[in-house]
Amino acid sequence: MSADQFQEPAHAHTPKDFGRAFAIGVALNFGFVVAEVFAGIFAHSLALVADAGHNLGDVLGLVLAWVASILAKTAPTVRRTYGLRSSSILAALFNGIFLLVSVGGIVWEAIRRFGVPVDVAGTMVIYVSLVGIAINTATALMFFSGRKGDLNIRSAFLHMTADAAVSAGVVVAGIAIVFTGLHWIDPTVSLIIAAVIVWGTWELLRESLNLALQAVPKGIDLSEVREYLAGLPNVTTVHDLHIWPMSTTETALTAHLEMPTGSPGDQFLHEVCEHLHNRFGIEHSTIQIEQNAECCSLAPERMV
Repeated sequence: MSADQFQEPAHAHTPKDFGRAFAIGVALNFGFVVAEVFAGIFAHSLALVADAGHNLGDVLGLVLAWVASILAKTAPTVRRTYGLRSSSILAALFNGIFLLVSVGGIVWEAIRRFGVPVDVAGTMVIYVSLVGIAINTATALMFFSGRKGDLNIRSAFLHMTADAAVSAGVVVAGIAIVFTGLHWIDPTVSLIIAAVIVWGTWELLRESLNLALQAVPKGIDLSEVREYLAGLPNVTTVHDLHIWPMSTTETALTAHLEMPTGSPGDQFLHEVCEHLHNRFGIEHSTIQIEQNAECCSLAPERMV
């Protein structure tokens, strides 16, 4: 019985540095949140205050994702042999939870305003929201290139894109208020904003929760991986196969392969791990070769 682990070059594990994008995004959006709160209070617009609360959640999410991206690059230690890579998963999970909790407050206040209408300065709502569209769109574009490879970056991109769309909705509400004077438009738009937040956040929350529970990452089919390993030359059985996320950008795998003819050598292990990386995006693969799987205590189905 022998085991080996193939490591990709260090740069294969290093996420693209979005530090500058995070810094600019946080500064722009926090400044806009402050301006939006004051404008919302002055204009008596719940839609603006609701959008400010959403944007504040995004600022917190950006900060968490930024910190997590830094922690993910820390070197392994004796205590934490994978470093702090999984902090990016926790950041994404907290971000999703925080945004959903904020929706409750928005919905509650919107429902209350249906019974107690408040005059809204529609013109100010329009101008402030136009600024929001510009800021959110610019921030989203800074994360565009990394949206597919990292859940942290994707959450930042999706939130900024959603914010731009929400601000556009607030502009429409402001125009409608100016021309109609109908008070119910503002809380109605607030409820629509809340629905957009839930819709845009639910997938992020579900995926980050799955990663936190070490589920197989999205985009990797366990049955396909098993089929590939079982089809390798001289492999008779595959057991103790596990695939889990190390971070929002890295995936690990362990598997036992029964090969009665004995160990095929390091070159075989190297090629298998390289193929797992190229085909399935699995960076850290540990393959154990066994001549008699019946002797392995982990061979029975569902044994962990």
